[in-house]
Amino acid sequence: MCGIVGMYGVEPVNQELYDALTVLQHRGQDAAGIMTEDPDGHLHLRKDNGLVRDVFRTRHMRNLTGNIGIGHCRYPTAGSSSSAEAQPFYVNSPYGISLAHNGNLTNTVELLDDLYRSDLRHINTSSDSEALLNVLAHHLQGAGKLSPTPDDFFEAVTEVHRRCKGAYAVVALVSGHGMVAFRDPNGIRPLVYGKRETAAGVDYMVASESVALSTAGFELIRDLEPGEALLVDKQGQLHTRLCAADAELNPCLFEFVYLSRPDSVIDGISVYDARLNMGRKLAKTIMAELPEADQIDVVIPIPDTSRPIALETAHTMGIDYREGFVKNRYIGRTFIMPGQTERKKSVRQKLNPVRHEFEGRNVLLIDDSIVRGTTSRQIVELARENGARKVYFASAAPPVRFPNVYGIDMPSRSELIAHDRTTAEIAEQLGADGLVYQTLDDLKDSILECRSDIKGFDASVFDGHYVTPGIDLNYLEQLDERRNDMAKQARGGDEEEEQLAIRNGV
Repeated sequence: MCGIVGMYGVEPVNQELYDALTVLQHRGQDAAGIMTEDPDGHLHLRKDNGLVRDVFRTRHMRNLTGNIGIGHCRYPTAGSSSSAEAQPFYVNSPYGISLAHNGNLTNTVELLDDLYRSDLRHINTSSDSEALLNVLAHHLQGAGKLSPTPDDFFEAVTEVHRRCKGAYAVVALVSGHGMVAFRDPNGIRPLVYGKRETAAGVDYMVASESVALSTAGFELIRDLEPGEALLVDKQGQLHTRLCAADAELNPCLFEFVYLSRPDSVIDGISVYDARLNMGRKLAKTIMAELPEADQIDVVIPIPDTSRPIALETAHTMGIDYREGFVKNRYIGRTFIMPGQTERKKSVRQKLNPVRHEFEGRNVLLIDDSIVRGTTSRQIVELARENGARKVYFASAAPPVRFPNVYGIDMPSRSELIAHDRTTAEIAEQLGADGLVYQTLDDLKDSILECRSDIKGFDASVFDGHYVTPGIDLNYLEQLDERRNDMAKQARGGDEEEEQLAIRNGV
């Protein structure tokens, strides 16, 4: 997952893009970048590794002139933190196009070969985003026009949909011609747009989440539909078109469980309301499956995502809700960090327990999900060290048993604590006295209660069913091999540490 934003404004957009990226910072903390175009047609780029606040200084902001631009905050899915893969990416032909992408292509290897052999294009990194950019550029160039029409842009996006498989929400700046945005035919990754009317004219913004629009005073118009493209031309005129046949919404369940901010609205669904529903349903499952449920003294969330879930769980069960952990706001989200060493090291720096909330009590810890189990295990240890008599654990998501291929860092089955383990075995690995998972049907129903017309979801990490074609056992094995090798290289090739992590299920 990454955060993307694009803006066409009647005034300079550098500050608005910066502010939007800070709001989307939770979607990626590895790198950040902004590209703008000034009235003379000159492009200005700043990107580097690090948080938004660290990448952009006053001197950089002064250079990012112009009333149209795009931004990106990066999350690495393969354990790599190379600055060469910071976005936006740029290609100079045709016109000069820069692009930012959230998601992951599943046919990158074949696409890179095809781009070289058939399209005669050189790709400078291993990034699927650069491949996607060159596919778009190739088909825009095929129009062969100095002044392309909206039809030309939409036809190029249609070709992107034909050639690129996987999950992608994209925003692109086409020098001299405007801003383009589009979403994959399954709508796996979110993308919304809105407008803001001022005395000087109308501003448009596209972003990964609605919260980026609302904090900037934009009116949310709607989500881009699966397979739909948007163009804001150089005159500030908005054009939209559906560019994919057989498009159908299959949003990623993890967006609602964990990835998105609770104050966002995605595909017409309040993330906060969906999480409240998760809490109510999780409470009923706990009371049905955990024999000691009536002995629980207090419900404690693992901050921050699980707070509304835990609050509603406690309310439904009639048990006290308490804040038992205080979060250090200046430590990054461990799930996003590349490499297990950094993840394990940061947990105790990140969460500090309030001892008297644990001492002598039977506590129920609630988290949004359990992926590798590293963080969960250490949190259970913290609860016991601070005097908890018994520690029960509940996950608002079902067991994560399969790798994610659509842009979330769950690349290897061997790294997932739930893979090939029963719930009782996972509880033992975590050191918990009991463990309860949300059911997949209840998770889906939590979202469907907010919007009933969704026909399907990307639930692949839970059920192993991938909504895009070509994802089979052979593909997953090759993916494991490639990404494990890349992760080892990123950590300096420490094979002993890698094997220890796998044996421990972290």
